[in-house]
Amino acid sequence: MSVYASGLRNLPSLAQYHYKMSRYFLVMVGFLPVYISIYYGIIVNNMKIDIITLFPGIFEHILDHSMLHKAMDVGAVEFRYINLREFGIGPRQQVDDTPYGGGAGMLLKPEPIFAAVEKAKEDNPDAKVLLTTPRGKTYNQIVAKQLSREKGLIIICGHYEGFDERIMTLVDQEVSMGDFVLTGGELPAMMIADSVVRLLPGVLGDERSHEDESFSQGLLEHAHYTRPQEFRGMTVPEELLGGNHAKIKEWRRGSSLEKTAENRPDLTDF
Repeated sequence: MSVYASGLRNLPSLAQYHYKMSRYFLVMVGFLPVYISIYYGIIVNNMKIDIITLFPGIFEHILDHSMLHKAMDVGAVEFRYINLREFGIGPRQQVDDTPYGGGAGMLLKPEPIFAAVEKAKEDNPDAKVLLTTPRGKTYNQIVAKQLSREKGLIIICGHYEGFDERIMTLVDQEVSMGDFVLTGGELPAMMIADSVVRLLPGVLGDERSHEDESFSQGLLEHAHYTRPQEFRGMTVPEELLGGNHAKIKEWRRGSSLEKTAENRPDLTDF
């Protein structure tokens, strides 16, 4: 006979009831994270994202007022900001230096970046390491979907004129937001984080929200209309008013093709 059963048999009936309920309560509390994850349709702490940056304060305001805040609340993602300056060299915590061979600007030194990535890997060992840089492959929705399936991400924010090439031994993927140059990699890091996290289960209110949006079907998203039906002489298309789902689907497809041909002909065979 188990210790639990033996002890329970020797207790008065009321004490037995309280004993049973206390054990039941402890079991329920133990499963609370599971219940929360089922309710929100997610796995608690589903993804860890570490961002290595010289300006960690930039990210705090975004997280307080965005969908990323909800994602953290429901346990879909855990963010951590690693201040590269803390891994700087010497009493001045130097993180950059002049390039060999001469040239304008400063380069990020390898030592601080290696130390910061290794620190991040301690708690995020399976993370994919990204580097934001204009020379990387152009970021798009396909890449966002691929990254949303990773266990974790470590994003290194590029800065100054560039970085010592030896850090590339740490990097899994170089990422560019387009054919332009920014003063730092913090904005691209925010864009990557936002585009990935919104694809995680349980973050958007309706999981269908991202199924018909731009790039999900290889086209730009169709036009949308809401009330009022008429505004300053501009009316909602008749096809959207009758409740005929076949006509609505056909109209939206035509609208997507039109928008894509106008703004992104490179996505089609037009």
